[in-house]
Amino acid sequence: MADAPSTPDPAPPAGIDTTVPSPARLYDYYLGGKNNYAVDRELGDRIMQSLPETRQSAVANRLFLGRAVDFLCEQGIDQFIDIGSGLPTQDPVHEVARRHHSGARVVYVDYDPAVRVHAEALLADDPELTGVVQHDMRDPEGLYGRPQLTARIDPDRPVGLLMLALLHFVTDDQNPYDLVRRHLEHLAPGSYLVISHAESDSHPDRAEYASQEYRSSSANLRVRTQDEIRAFFSDVSPVPPGVVHLSDWRPRDDQPHYTSQQVSGLAGVARWDGPPERG
Repeated sequence: MADAPSTPDPAPPAGIDTTVPSPARLYDYYLGGKNNYAVDRELGDRIMQSLPETRQSAVANRLFLGRAVDFLCEQGIDQFIDIGSGLPTQDPVHEVARRHHSGARVVYVDYDPAVRVHAEALLADDPELTGVVQHDMRDPEGLYGRPQLTARIDPDRPVGLLMLALLHFVTDDQNPYDLVRRHLEHLAPGSYLVISHAESDSHPDRAEYASQEYRSSSANLRVRTQDEIRAFFSDVSPVPPGVVHLSDWRPRDDQPHYTSQQVSGLAGVARWDGPPERG
Protein backbone atom coordinates (compact mmCIF):
# COMPACT_ATOMS: atom_id res chain seq x y z
CA MET A 1 0.00 0.00 0.00
CA ALA A 2 1.32 3.46 -0.89
CA ASP A 3 2.42 5.72 1.91
CA ALA A 4 -0.12 8.36 2.92
CA PRO A 5 0.80 11.80 1.64
CA SER A 6 2.54 13.95 4.22
CA THR A 7 0.74 16.98 5.59
CA PRO A 8 2.05 20.10 3.89
CA ASP A 9 3.87 22.63 6.02
CA PRO A 10 1.86 25.67 7.08
CA ALA A 11 2.65 28.93 5.36
CA PRO A 12 5.75 30.44 6.99
CA PRO A 13 5.62 33.80 8.75
CA ALA A 14 6.68 36.81 6.70
CA GLY A 15 10.43 37.03 6.20
CA ILE A 16 11.12 33.32 6.79
CA ASP A 17 13.06 31.61 3.97
CA THR A 18 11.99 27.99 3.67
CA THR A 19 14.06 27.25 0.58
CA VAL A 20 17.38 26.96 2.47
CA PRO A 21 17.93 24.80 5.59
CA SER A 22 18.42 26.78 8.80
CA PRO A 23 20.73 25.54 11.60
CA ALA A 24 18.19 26.72 14.18
CA ARG A 25 15.39 24.76 12.52
CA LEU A 26 17.66 21.73 12.06
CA TYR A 27 18.43 21.78 15.79
CA ASP A 28 14.70 22.01 16.48
CA TYR A 29 14.14 18.99 14.23
CA TYR A 30 16.88 16.97 15.96
CA LEU A 31 15.12 17.64 19.27
CA GLY A 32 11.77 16.53 17.92
CA GLY A 33 10.31 20.02 17.58
CA LYS A 34 7.72 21.19 15.06
CA ASN A 35 9.15 24.57 14.03
CA ASN A 36 10.89 23.28 10.91
CA TYR A 37 10.13 22.80 7.22
CA ALA A 38 10.57 20.14 4.55
CA VAL A 39 13.94 21.55 3.45
CA ASP A 40 15.25 21.23 7.04
CA ARG A 41 13.90 17.72 7.50
CA GLU A 42 15.39 16.56 4.22
CA LEU A 43 18.89 17.69 5.21
CA GLY A 44 18.41 16.58 8.81
CA ASP A 45 17.38 13.08 7.77
CA ARG A 46 20.36 12.81 5.44
CA ILE A 47 22.76 13.88 8.18
CA MET A 48 21.22 11.57 10.78
CA GLN A 49 21.31 8.63 8.38
CA SER A 50 25.09 8.99 8.10
CA LEU A 51 25.62 10.37 11.61
CA PRO A 52 23.01 8.71 13.84
CA GLU A 53 24.54 10.36 16.91
CA THR A 54 23.35 13.78 15.71
CA ARG A 55 20.07 13.64 17.62
CA GLN A 56 21.66 12.55 20.88
CA SER A 57 24.29 15.27 20.46
CA ALA A 58 21.47 17.82 20.40
CA VAL A 59 19.93 16.22 23.49
CA ALA A 60 23.28 16.19 25.32
CA ASN A 61 23.78 19.85 24.50
CA ARG A 62 20.32 20.72 25.81
CA LEU A 63 20.91 18.84 29.04
CA PHE A 64 24.23 20.64 29.52
CA LEU A 65 22.44 23.97 29.11
CA GLY A 66 20.11 23.12 31.99
CA ARG A 67 22.95 22.02 34.28
CA ALA A 68 24.97 25.13 33.45
CA VAL A 69 22.07 27.49 34.15
CA ASP A 70 21.37 25.65 37.41
CA PHE A 71 25.01 26.15 38.42
CA LEU A 72 25.03 29.86 37.53
CA CYS A 73 21.85 30.46 39.48
CA GLU A 74 23.47 28.78 42.49
CA GLN A 75 26.29 31.33 42.14
CA GLY A 76 23.73 34.13 42.38
CA ILE A 77 23.39 34.91 38.66
CA ASP A 78 19.85 36.06 37.88
CA GLN A 79 20.22 37.62 34.43
CA PHE A 80 21.19 35.81 31.24
CA ILE A 81 21.99 36.56 27.61
CA ASP A 82 21.56 33.49 25.42
CA ILE A 83 23.28 34.13 22.07
CA GLY A 84 22.44 31.76 19.25
CA SER A 85 19.49 30.64 21.35
CA GLY A 86 17.72 28.79 18.57
CA LEU A 87 14.01 28.08 18.44
CA PRO A 88 12.07 27.74 21.70
CA THR A 89 12.13 24.17 22.98
CA GLN A 90 11.83 22.26 26.23
CA ASP A 91 13.37 23.76 29.39
CA PRO A 92 14.40 27.14 27.92
CA VAL A 93 16.77 29.30 29.94
CA HIS A 94 14.08 31.48 31.53
CA GLU A 95 12.17 28.48 32.84
CA VAL A 96 15.27 26.86 34.32
CA ALA A 97 16.46 30.14 35.87
CA ARG A 98 13.10 30.90 37.47
CA ARG A 99 13.16 27.67 39.39
CA HIS A 100 15.90 29.43 41.37
CA HIS A 101 15.09 33.15 41.00
CA SER A 102 11.48 34.08 40.31
CA GLY A 103 12.53 37.42 38.84
CA ALA A 104 15.34 36.14 36.62
CA ARG A 105 15.77 38.17 33.44
CA VAL A 106 16.65 36.56 30.11
CA VAL A 107 17.33 37.95 26.65
CA TYR A 108 17.44 35.52 23.75
CA VAL A 109 19.57 36.53 20.76
CA ASP A 110 19.62 34.89 17.35
CA TYR A 111 20.32 35.96 13.77
CA ASP A 112 17.57 33.76 12.33
CA PRO A 113 14.28 35.66 11.88
CA ALA A 114 12.36 32.43 12.54
CA VAL A 115 13.73 32.44 16.08
CA ARG A 116 12.49 35.98 16.69
CA VAL A 117 9.01 35.23 15.32
CA HIS A 118 8.49 32.07 17.38
CA ALA A 119 10.15 33.40 20.54
CA GLU A 120 8.13 36.60 20.51
CA ALA A 121 4.94 34.55 20.36
CA LEU A 122 6.11 32.33 23.22
CA LEU A 123 7.22 35.25 25.39
CA ALA A 124 4.31 37.59 24.69
CA ASP A 125 2.97 37.21 28.25
CA ASP A 126 6.30 38.01 29.89
CA PRO A 127 7.70 41.15 28.21
CA GLU A 128 9.22 42.71 31.32
CA LEU A 129 11.55 39.88 32.29
CA THR A 130 12.15 38.07 29.01
CA GLY A 131 12.93 39.42 25.55
CA VAL A 132 14.23 38.39 22.14
CA VAL A 133 16.61 40.22 19.84
CA GLN A 134 17.29 39.40 16.21
CA HIS A 135 20.97 40.28 15.91
CA ASP A 136 24.22 39.01 14.43
CA MET A 137 26.64 37.98 17.19
CA ARG A 138 29.48 39.21 14.99
CA ASP A 139 28.42 42.76 15.99
CA PRO A 140 28.86 42.77 19.79
CA GLU A 141 29.01 46.56 20.01
CA GLY A 142 25.62 46.87 18.35
CA LEU A 143 24.02 44.16 20.48
CA TYR A 144 24.66 45.59 23.93
CA GLY A 145 23.05 48.88 23.02
CA ARG A 146 19.81 47.36 21.72
CA PRO A 147 16.77 48.58 23.72
CA GLN A 148 15.37 45.04 23.91
CA LEU A 149 18.49 44.10 25.87
CA THR A 150 19.15 47.25 27.90
CA ALA A 151 15.57 47.30 29.17
CA ARG A 152 16.10 43.94 30.88
CA ILE A 153 19.82 43.45 31.56
CA ASP A 154 21.68 45.59 34.10
CA PRO A 155 25.23 46.03 32.70
CA ASP A 156 26.63 46.80 36.14
CA ARG A 157 25.70 43.39 37.53
CA PRO A 158 27.09 39.95 36.61
CA VAL A 159 25.49 38.15 33.68
CA GLY A 160 25.43 34.58 32.45
CA LEU A 161 26.52 34.74 28.79
CA LEU A 162 25.54 31.58 26.94
CA MET A 163 27.06 30.54 23.61
CA LEU A 164 25.88 26.98 23.18
CA ALA A 165 26.40 25.18 19.86
CA LEU A 166 27.07 28.60 18.37
CA LEU A 167 30.77 29.16 17.78
CA HIS A 168 31.12 26.24 15.38
CA PHE A 169 29.00 28.36 13.02
CA VAL A 170 31.59 31.17 13.18
CA THR A 171 34.33 30.51 10.65
CA ASP A 172 37.99 31.34 11.18
CA ASP A 173 37.90 34.33 8.82
CA GLN A 174 35.26 35.89 11.11
CA ASN A 175 37.74 36.07 14.05
CA PRO A 176 35.79 33.91 16.53
CA TYR A 177 38.26 34.31 19.41
CA ASP A 178 38.25 38.07 19.09
CA LEU A 179 34.46 38.03 18.96
CA VAL A 180 34.25 36.21 22.29
CA ARG A 181 36.62 38.76 23.87
CA ARG A 182 34.56 41.65 22.53
CA HIS A 183 31.40 40.18 24.02
CA LEU A 184 33.10 39.68 27.37
CA GLU A 185 34.22 43.31 27.48
CA HIS A 186 30.58 44.36 27.78
CA LEU A 187 30.03 42.25 30.92
CA ALA A 188 30.52 43.17 34.56
CA PRO A 189 33.26 41.35 36.50
CA GLY A 190 31.85 38.25 38.14
CA SER A 191 29.94 37.29 35.00
CA TYR A 192 30.15 33.79 33.55
CA LEU A 193 30.73 32.48 30.03
CA VAL A 194 29.14 29.18 28.95
CA ILE A 195 30.28 27.48 25.72
CA SER A 196 29.56 24.18 24.03
CA HIS A 197 31.16 23.31 20.70
CA ALA A 198 31.37 20.33 18.34
CA GLU A 199 34.85 18.79 18.33
CA SER A 200 36.75 16.94 15.63
CA ASP A 201 39.42 14.95 17.51
CA SER A 202 37.17 12.00 18.39
CA HIS A 203 35.84 11.45 14.86
CA PRO A 204 37.54 13.63 12.23
CA ASP A 205 35.75 11.86 9.38
CA ARG A 206 32.33 12.56 10.90
CA ALA A 207 33.28 16.18 11.52
CA GLU A 208 34.31 16.61 7.90
CA TYR A 209 31.09 15.02 6.65
CA ALA A 210 28.93 17.29 8.82
CA SER A 211 30.86 20.36 7.67
CA GLN A 212 30.26 19.41 4.05
CA GLU A 213 26.54 18.87 4.57
CA TYR A 214 26.03 22.18 6.36
CA ARG A 215 27.41 24.04 3.36
CA SER A 216 23.92 23.75 1.87
CA SER A 217 22.41 25.51 4.90
CA SER A 218 22.34 29.19 5.79
CA ALA A 219 25.52 28.88 7.91
CA ASN A 220 28.80 27.02 7.43
CA LEU A 221 29.99 24.62 10.10
CA ARG A 222 33.56 24.79 11.46
CA VAL A 223 34.17 21.85 13.77
CA ARG A 224 37.29 22.49 15.85
CA THR A 225 39.86 20.43 17.73
CA GLN A 226 39.77 20.20 21.50
CA ASP A 227 42.75 22.56 21.80
CA GLU A 228 41.05 25.07 19.51
CA ILE A 229 37.90 24.94 21.64
CA ARG A 230 39.80 25.37 24.91
CA ALA A 231 41.40 28.50 23.43
CA PHE A 232 38.01 30.23 23.70
CA PHE A 233 38.54 30.15 27.48
CA SER A 234 41.90 31.92 27.47
CA ASP A 235 40.53 35.14 29.00
CA VAL A 236 38.33 33.52 31.63
CA SER A 237 38.72 31.10 34.54
CA PRO A 238 36.99 27.75 33.95
CA VAL A 239 35.23 26.31 36.97
CA PRO A 240 35.69 22.61 37.82
CA PRO A 241 35.69 20.22 36.05
CA GLY A 242 37.04 22.54 33.33
CA VAL A 243 36.43 22.23 29.61
CA VAL A 244 35.35 18.63 29.19
CA HIS A 245 33.14 16.31 27.18
CA LEU A 246 29.50 17.49 27.16
CA SER A 247 28.18 14.72 29.39
CA ASP A 248 31.10 14.98 31.82
CA TRP A 249 30.35 18.55 32.90
CA ARG A 250 28.78 18.08 36.34
CA PRO A 251 26.73 15.02 35.30
CA ARG A 252 23.51 14.10 37.07
CA ASP A 253 22.28 10.63 37.89
CA ASP A 254 18.82 11.36 36.50
CA GLN A 255 20.12 12.21 33.02
CA PRO A 256 21.54 9.98 30.28
CA HIS A 257 25.32 9.95 29.99
CA TYR A 258 26.83 9.86 26.50
CA THR A 259 30.40 8.80 25.80
CA SER A 260 32.72 10.53 23.33
CA GLN A 261 31.93 7.68 20.93
CA GLN A 262 28.26 8.66 21.05
CA VAL A 263 28.56 12.45 21.17
CA SER A 264 31.45 14.62 19.96
CA GLY A 265 31.43 17.89 21.83
CA LEU A 266 33.18 19.89 24.55
CA ALA A 267 31.62 22.24 27.07
CA GLY A 268 32.72 24.53 29.84
CA VAL A 269 31.64 27.28 32.21
CA ALA A 270 34.08 30.01 33.20
CA ARG A 271 34.13 33.13 35.34
CA TRP A 272 34.97 36.52 33.84
CA ASP A 273 36.74 38.88 36.23
CA GLY A 274 37.22 41.72 33.77
CA PRO A 275 40.00 42.46 31.29
CA PRO A 276 43.55 41.94 32.54
CA GLU A 277 45.30 45.01 33.83
CA ARG A 278 47.84 46.37 31.42
CA GLY A 279 51.20 47.16 32.84
